[in-house]
Amino acid sequence: MQIPMPFRVVTLIAATLIATVLATQLRAADRARVEEFLEITGFDVALDSIELSASAAPAMLGLEEDAFGADWVRLSKEVFAPEIMRERATDILSATLTDDLLDHANSFYASDLGQRLVQAENLAHYDDDELIQEAGERIVSDLVRKGASRLDLFRRMNHAVDPQDIGPRAVQEIQVRFLVAASLSGVINLRIDEEGLRALLKENESELRVEMAASALANSAYTYQQFSDDELEAYTEALEHPDMQTVYELMNAVHFEVMSNRFEVLARRMGELHPGEEL
Repeated sequence: MQIPMPFRVVTLIAATLIATVLATQLRAADRARVEEFLEITGFDVALDSIELSASAAPAMLGLEEDAFGADWVRLSKEVFAPEIMRERATDILSATLTDDLLDHANSFYASDLGQRLVQAENLAHYDDDELIQEAGERIVSDLVRKGASRLDLFRRMNHAVDPQDIGPRAVQEIQVRFLVAASLSGVINLRIDEEGLRALLKENESELRVEMAASALANSAYTYQQFSDDELEAYTEALEHPDMQTVYELMNAVHFEVMSNRFEVLARRMGELHPGEEL
C-alpha cells in the first residue's frame, strides 16, 4: 500500500476524515486484525519509511545536514522509532477501520497480484530517492515518446490513492507545523508569523502540485516497471472501488497524522540541542 509523497500530518485534515469515517461506521476491527492488515497491505513498511524524512529536517530549517552533531542519527531514530509509529497508527485504525473495509482491502492485497505489488512497493520505499526519480523520469520519457497508454494508468492510480487530493495540503501543513514548533523550541528564529507562513506557502501551491504529480508519475513508473499493463489495469480498478477509496482516505489521514506528530516531536527534541554539538 504505497503512499506517494515526495516529502518522505495534517491533524486538522486527519481529524476531519477520521470523524467522517467514524460517523458512518458501526463496528471497528479489533487490534489484532488491524496489525495483520498493516502487514498484508504493506502499510507497516510505509509507516516505517517515514523515518527517512528526518534527513530533510535540517535543510527545512536552513541548516546544514550535520548541524546537530554526531548523535543526530540516534535522535531521529528515537523519534521515528517504528514501534511508536505503528502503535499510533494501530490505535487510530482500531477505532475507525470496520471489518467490512478491512476484509475488502485484505482480499485484494492478499492475492498473488496484491502481494507482488506490496513487495515491489516495500522495496521502493527504501530505494534512493534520486535513483527513483532519475530512473522513473527516463521511463516516463520513453512512454511519452511511444504514446503508451500505460501513463494514463499511472495517472489514474495516483489519483485513486489520494482521492481527496490532500497530498499538497499535507506537505504544506507538515512544513508549517514543523517550522512553528522549531521556532517555539528555539531552534530557529522564524521572522514571519504562522499566518504569513501559510500565505507564503499558499502562493507556491500550484507549483507544488505540478512537482508532486511529476514525482508521483516517475515513482509509479519506477516501482511498477515489472508489471504488465493488464496487471496495472487490475490494480487501478481495485483502487478505484468505493470501499478501497474509503480505506485510502483513512490510510492517508493516518499516515499524515503520524508524520506530523513525529516532526513536531522532532522539533521539540532538536530544541534540546545546539547546532554543531552532540546530544
